[in-house]
Amino acid sequence: MTSPIMSESEVRAVVEREMPGVRADLERLVRIPGIAFDGFDHSHVERSAEAVAELLRGCGLDVEIVRSGGQPAVIGRRAAPPGAPTVLLYAHHDVQPVGDLSLWESDPFEPVERDGRLYARGAADDKAGIMAHVAALRAYGDALPVGVVLFIEGEEEYGSDSLEQLLIEHRDEITSDVIVIADSGNWDIGVPALTTSLRGIVNCFVEVRTLDHAVHSGMFGGAVPDALTALVRLLATLHDDAGNMAVDGLVGREGAAVDYPEDRVRAEAGLAEGVQFIGTGRITDRLWTKPSVAVLGIDAPSTSEAPNALVPTAKAKLNVRLAPGDDPKRAYAAIRAHLEKHAPWGAQVTVTLEHDGYPCVIDASGPMFDAARSAFRAAWDGTDPVDIGVGGSIPFIATFQEMFPEAAILVTGVEDPHARAHGPNESLHLGEFARVCLAEALLLGKVAAAGR
Repeated sequence: MTSPIMSESEVRAVVEREMPGVRADLERLVRIPGIAFDGFDHSHVERSAEAVAELLRGCGLDVEIVRSGGQPAVIGRRAAPPGAPTVLLYAHHDVQPVGDLSLWESDPFEPVERDGRLYARGAADDKAGIMAHVAALRAYGDALPVGVVLFIEGEEEYGSDSLEQLLIEHRDEITSDVIVIADSGNWDIGVPALTTSLRGIVNCFVEVRTLDHAVHSGMFGGAVPDALTALVRLLATLHDDAGNMAVDGLVGREGAAVDYPEDRVRAEAGLAEGVQFIGTGRITDRLWTKPSVAVLGIDAPSTSEAPNALVPTAKAKLNVRLAPGDDPKRAYAAIRAHLEKHAPWGAQVTVTLEHDGYPCVIDASGPMFDAARSAFRAAWDGTDPVDIGVGGSIPFIATFQEMFPEAAILVTGVEDPHARAHGPNESLHLGEFARVCLAEALLLGKVAAAGR
């Protein structure tokens, strides 16, 4: 006989009771600088995986740390009660590099609370996602109404290179009816969201050569082109005069029917006074469902060290976001063809792919999505969740869709528009975090009820 599912009031009470311990464990996690990028001490990623494994064992799960040529992931499992569905809970324990330390108001790996927010690298992205899963498990204890598989990845920020192979190797262990990916965000403080589309990504390098060595700018300037000027002219061809991406052959589509006021976008982005938006069409289309390109960096002499010489080579790193429905392999070919075609003055252009990832669209209908919306509505005291697109990329969602086509994929998260994930002074809104933990605990109960 199936045990009764805890009532909403019982779940609320136990989550509230567990939150101090959940926060303390979150703070312990964010003190571990687990950065999977090359050049960083990966022993911290190992420590992070061990800490996550310990947390999951404390929830009564069978736990193993696994890898497939990359950084360690953690898998924890508990079998479903008879007749109940199984839910896969995903998050990642690695974090972004901190960047320029001088831009942080406090030590990025020493959590500090200011004005109801917890500041630290990984506080929001994505160690709070891990702890939301843990909070939900602790809420039920031995009375967990569903089977669970926790998959906590160790190199998401570095591109998830080994994730697909891990999923293949452990497919039988992690196959589930519902997949909750806690790596996105909510629409606003006080307004929950389900993410239903994400853009894809192509990161590439473009290098321009005009000379085989630097030459005197006075002796040759005016007749001989320098590579940096050629690169600037080439990069300028990526946008039209309005700021739309000007590469032929990329997909674009209409976005979600959500009002995103321009003044809110301006404030959340920190747009400098007088700077205009680029592109045309609805803001949500430009941010979520149209392609975009940004120049992330340029290799060239620094201004403090630049001699009066024509630069022979210059290199830029490009970040291209792809609309849902596009294919990153085909898009990269279009980007490379554009750059080669528009090389100014016969400059030699070399384009190299760094990495890519697929966009995705989720059909957020059916009983499990209804269960999620009901859980969110309860946790946010009657506020309806919003279906949103996200301009960023989580390429592995497409992998989950391909490998587990029958599973309902719920993309949730703990971030809000002020979280500053990936940037200096990343933070977590503690009040919203408590709601996220409650929502996930309620979700497990509602999924169990829907699956009966």
